[in-house]
Amino acid sequence: MKSPHIKTALPGPKAEAMLKRDGLVVSPSYPRDYPFVISHAKGAEAWDVDGNRFLDFMAGIAVCATGHSHPTVVKAITEAAQKFVHISSDYWHENQIALAEKISALNPVGGPAMSFFCQSGTESVEAALKLARNVSGRGRFIGFLGGFHGRTMGSLSFTSSKYTQQKGFFPSMPGVTHVPYPNQYRPLLAGSDQGAAVLNYIEKVLFVSNVPSNEVAAILIEPIQGEGGYLVPPDGFLQGLRALCDRHGILLIFDEVQSGIGRTGKMFAAEHFGVVPDIMTLAKGLGSGLPIGMMVAKKALMERWQRGSHGNTYGGNPVCCAAALATLDLVSAEYAANAARMGEYFIGRLRELQGKYACIGDVRGKGLMLGMELVEDRTTKVPAAKLTEKLIRQCYQNGMLLLSCGQSTIRFMPPLMVTKEHVDEAIVILEASLSETQSA
Repeated sequence: MKSPHIKTALPGPKAEAMLKRDGLVVSPSYPRDYPFVISHAKGAEAWDVDGNRFLDFMAGIAVCATGHSHPTVVKAITEAAQKFVHISSDYWHENQIALAEKISALNPVGGPAMSFFCQSGTESVEAALKLARNVSGRGRFIGFLGGFHGRTMGSLSFTSSKYTQQKGFFPSMPGVTHVPYPNQYRPLLAGSDQGAAVLNYIEKVLFVSNVPSNEVAAILIEPIQGEGGYLVPPDGFLQGLRALCDRHGILLIFDEVQSGIGRTGKMFAAEHFGVVPDIMTLAKGLGSGLPIGMMVAKKALMERWQRGSHGNTYGGNPVCCAAALATLDLVSAEYAANAARMGEYFIGRLRELQGKYACIGDVRGKGLMLGMELVEDRTTKVPAAKLTEKLIRQCYQNGMLLLSCGQSTIRFMPPLMVTKEHVDEAIVILEASLSETQSA
């Protein structure tokens, strides 16, 4: 496919020059998939330094919720920066208080909420773990295989989407036990209902033979698993997990760093299941590109830890809070609903492709958090990891930015303001790239 928007062989000469400069001075640890060097972006489109235009369906890893440089967000950032750029969290300011009030009004934890501010998802998870230990007096945790919660030492101890994140860093925080995330497409446990099987495993096996339930501070889970494969849990699982936690006095933490802020067609993914956690972590799309994270907890919990128990120099930065306030207004007013509409249309188009290409084993997700899992064949469901890598690179060559997750899943996480025309363009590029990759 020769896209009219791609003017040079990729990467172009200006990009090549910048890649060489980068290689001399920037850490090689970043997991970069293809040589995209951005110049500017608007909405759901991005241009590289050589003038090539791309459809952006990865949105900075689900960060640019309202699209690149939304004018309302840019205006809020500009006005805040003209007043003051920083004041440490030792003090108070309007934007931080207003953002905490707005989040509490959205009812993420089923009642009065208080927020802790930071800059990233991993920091919000670290804060959640510290709060859970502090208020429960317990030291153990349960996480899920395939989960991604960050790369700092506490959150890293839960991250298990790929062993590469853990390799070379053992030991991380002790006391974390992993259980399977219920995957109906790739079941790990016996039984047709993987949600019920996992709950049974925790209560009837883990709590009996290995982990005393009265030592578990919290269970940390993504209500829709991100990096592990964009997995939607079966009906009843999160409700059962909530009941299990209540029976054993365990706190339930929902990591909504990727799935929150309208990504799934609702403000929080948890709303699809009618389950509220005790603690929720937020980041990514919250600031439409500015670095901000929040750990939100029931007020009765947050009030229990003491002054100085935890802090953050940049937490509640006024410019980042302004971006988040504007983002939440846009998502509440129109973009969560748009994500639901466009997600329904998009998943339908992906399932049309599934009918044409035997390498597409499963299509799943909610809103604009959609996954397309590639397999060697549909009977054995052997993950087609090499094909996934090739397809992502071919889509880049054809003018679309994508990322993978799990062993062989293409994830689609465009800005929440995408239109039907954007989705149709994505399908054209995707189908052409599938055809080219398979015939190569």
